[in-house]
Formats: sequence, C-alpha cells, structure tokens
Amino acid sequence: MLENVIDEAGFAKIMKKSIQDIIIHFFETEQNFGILCKIEEVSFDPVLPESINSEFRALTLFFLAGYTFETAKIEDGYLTFEAGFGSDNYGSVVSLPLLSIMQIIIDETPVFINLSVYKDKEESQAVSVKDESGVENSMASFLNNPENSKFLKKK
Repeated sequence: MLENVIDEAGFAKIMKKSIQDIIIHFFETEQNFGILCKIEEVSFDPVLPESINSEFRALTLFFLAGYTFETAKIEDGYLTFEAGFGSDNYGSVVSLPLLSIMQIIIDETPVFINLSVYKDKEESQAVSVKDESGVENSMASFLNNPENSKFLKKK
C-alpha cells in the first residue's frame, strides 16, 4: 500500500537525494526556483518577529532568486539561504531539512513532488516556528513584500 512506501526510510532516502540533486543542478545552471515546504520544520536566525511569523501557514512557498539564490547552499541535509521578510525586509538565515521540501517549482509549475512522510529523529527536532492554521496562499504572502515585485514576469 502507498502508506507503507511513503513512510519507509529507504524511500525517504531516495526522495532526499533527488531533492538535493535537483537543487544542486539548479545552482549549477543558475536556475531560480521556489520551494514549498513545511514551515514547522523551518528555522530562522535571527528569529523573525511575531508579526511576520503569524503570516506563515503550514505550507509556505519561498522563492530563491537574486540575493536569496546567491546565498543558498546545501549542507548536512539542510538547505540554507538568507532572505528578507515583511515590508521592512527583515533579514534572516532560513534553514530547513531537505525532506521538509514538498515541491520544487519553476514558473509556477512543480518540477518535483516529495511524497515521503518519513522523518529522521534529527530532522524532526529542527522545529523553531510552528503554525497550524492551514495551507497558505503563498503567492499572496510573496506579493506582500514590495521588494519581490522584481521577480515577477512582466506581461
């Protein structure tokens, strides 16, 4: 059954390697991309103000472009990057386990979907921000920051 597959450590290992390989390929080809991830597994350093934290939903979309893309790296099974949040562009280093990435997106189209639900004990302890109010309209959050308009296509 599907549940037996998606909760299995071997399947998670394959998904994690695929996520890493795809992201590294995008780094090498300088391809900007988005990641839809579980916010409960994301950490911010410094911690974001509550006014910004409260805007995140269970699944949140981050776009890696410009400075955010340039600072992105994969280390020890985690994706880290610097990003600005809110209208004041509050800076923070974002860190998340690769398996918390549910989708990798280019031009609003998912190019990878992670079906794994298995979690390493290490990864499940990386929680620093939690919001259980449901799935967010990530594009609305993205558009709330006027600095992000430069990443949108002109029609």
